[in-house]
Amino acid sequence: MIKAFLFDLDGVLTDTSEFHYLAWQRLADEEGLPFSRLDNEALRGVSRRESLAVLLKGKNISEETAQDWMERKNNYYLELVDRMTPANLLPGAVDLLAELRAASIRIAIASASKNAPLVLERLKIGLAIEAVVDGNTPARSKPAPDLFLAAAKALGVQPAECVVVEDAAVGIAAGNAAGMQTLGLGPVERVGAAGLVLPSLEGARLEEILAGLKSAV
Repeated sequence: MIKAFLFDLDGVLTDTSEFHYLAWQRLADEEGLPFSRLDNEALRGVSRRESLAVLLKGKNISEETAQDWMERKNNYYLELVDRMTPANLLPGAVDLLAELRAASIRIAIASASKNAPLVLERLKIGLAIEAVVDGNTPARSKPAPDLFLAAAKALGVQPAECVVVEDAAVGIAAGNAAGMQTLGLGPVERVGAAGLVLPSLEGARLEEILAGLKSAV
């Protein structure tokens, strides 16, 4: 029996992935580093430190410089997040959250982002979320299952009672590694390892999601 849904945030409930891209692109331009939208695809679901490694493409910099660059990127990102409103919620997100609450299914956020609480505040959906496990939590990054296992523990449910909702391959891998059912959002080439794949949450209904996951088991 499913008792909880564990959502990634960026690219699932809201599209802050564009903000991350713009922030990294600004940093790359300032430092003369090649960076493209294709490069940005590799940043889905990974930590700030790992994202910087992708940006550097093997270039060596000091730890002091790395910290400075990550802070600058985050400041650029926060400038964009500060303009967010509930209008930035992706289609279908509000409806599914309402269905889950009506069905007494618990809800948590499990995101690699350290800014998840701020994003939730801007989106004004904090009351629907019972637990937030984010990049501030001491844990291995996805594809390790740590964030999702921590979210399940925070809700007091077993891993097998959870559905992970993700748009990144590393997130799906993490959910599968945690022994949870997985709903992938996006192209099959990216999230095809999920138990159920949908293009997005738009038009998604709880009953259909649960039926699709059940048939995939």
